Amino acid sequence: MSDVTLHEEGSGVMEVRARGALLFRYVIMPGTAAKESPRPYLHPLRSLEGDTLTNFRPNDHPWHHALSFTLNQVSGVNFWGGPTCARGEGYAWRDDHGEQRHDGWLVRMAEGATAQLAHRLSWTRGGRVLFTEERTLDVAVDFAAKSWALRWRGKLRNVSGETLSLGNPHSQGGLAGSHYSGLQFRGARELLDDHLDPTIKVVADGGLEGVAVVHGASARWMEWHGQLDGTLHRVTIRFENLTGPLPWFVRRNYPLAAFPTEFDRNRGIAPDGLLEIDHRLTFACVP
Repeated sequence: MSDVTLHEEGSGVMEVRARGALLFRYVIMPGTAAKESPRPYLHPLRSLEGDTLTNFRPNDHPWHHALSFTLNQVSGVNFWGGPTCARGEGYAWRDDHGEQRHDGWLVRMAEGATAQLAHRLSWTRGGRVLFTEERTLDVAVDFAAKSWALRWRGKLRNVSGETLSLGNPHSQGGLAGSHYSGLQFRGARELLDDHLDPTIKVVADGGLEGVAVVHGASARWMEWHGQLDGTLHRVTIRFENLTGPLPWFVRRNYPLAAFPTEFDRNRGIAPDGLLEIDHRLTFACVP
């Protein structure tokens, strides 16, 4: 019998389990509000010790949907959710939200200590499709090391017929340091609450340490060294961009990590052009 198994709940949710314990629920047909830019998300996402590491619809930013891949602004369409930041105007609620639609499964497989999910999606606004996407999630569990890894790959094709401009509140809205975009991980609220414990911290490739240093720095990987309330279990979460360094986005008071698809300048995707991502997150229990 496979150590990692898949369990489908109707047509809208796929669970991945390791020796019977839930690793995550992948909700592919969410019922979230249009103003939150509906999209597939993973929640709850858990360590091998059973601690929930994600936060879904936190009260400070309800459009932060645990672990999900999204783009902040695409030629005037907000796929991130919440208010949109415009240069000279700041954040305001606007009728500009898009959504991601699940179009069908390509792969649903579990074997040994691994699993793979792959599906097709459409990124839409008002019936118009801007991107089609092929998304692949690979799971690998290392029971001896009490860790598991999630590789998240996406291949988005511009089918709009025109060049699409990808922006964020920094590049598009002029709000320095706010390069929210890409794959985002909204963590459990207590993860980075250090309570004067210096071992709870954010570090990155190249000896970088501390949010003030890591945020915006170009590095291949970033790590969170955190602790959970209740169980007091410690965990390390490593975020890796497998195609090379990128400028990390990180918040500590409301724990958030993002893999920006663009930083201080908008990014253009030509008609029929591709936007590709390849990331890995590793969740390790710490003795």
